[in-house]
Amino acid sequence: MIIKSVNLETVCGVTSKLPKNTRPEVAFAGKSNVGKSSLINAIMNRKSYARTSQSPGKTQTINYYNINDELYLVDLPGYGYAKAGKELVAGWGKLIEDYLYQSKVLKSVFLLIDIRHEPSENDRLMYDWVRSRGYEPVIIATKADKIKRSQLTKQVTMIRDTLGMPEGSLLFPFSAVSKQGRDEIVDYIESITLKES
Repeated sequence: MIIKSVNLETVCGVTSKLPKNTRPEVAFAGKSNVGKSSLINAIMNRKSYARTSQSPGKTQTINYYNINDELYLVDLPGYGYAKAGKELVAGWGKLIEDYLYQSKVLKSVFLLIDIRHEPSENDRLMYDWVRSRGYEPVIIATKADKIKRSQLTKQVTMIRDTLGMPEGSLLFPFSAVSKQGRDEIVDYIESITLKES
């Protein structure tokens, strides 16, 4: 997939009405500062289109990126941000829930987990919750450049075991620095969105 155009088309806050898109969507979820914006920028081949931030919890909206007028990358609010007030966190949770219930064109949910650490309770809750909505989350194990190559298999196995992933479930190690995994993720997105149409 060659990225010709990228447009941040819709931004939805807690009180916004979600758009009724007709083109396929893939959504990205993950806790704050797991590297979601960096991943989305890498997929879009843009340096800083999705805002990355040193202070986690910046994405408090659902952001719809229109790619080539063919599909949407949907950036969901980061969860598990300690400094956010309970009301705000509840608002984000409702936003994500509404999105998963209402989108008629969602093809896949990508759940980002930091490869260096065991998935947190929030990660496990999100994984189980997305599955309960009828989607099999695709795991993206971020920050792969921060571990030694020799540790990769061990860390991937630990994530699979902690989440209780069924055999054959997809997991892509990814690094925003080296772009490891970027092409595989883009190929997978293309296979589930564009090859059907």
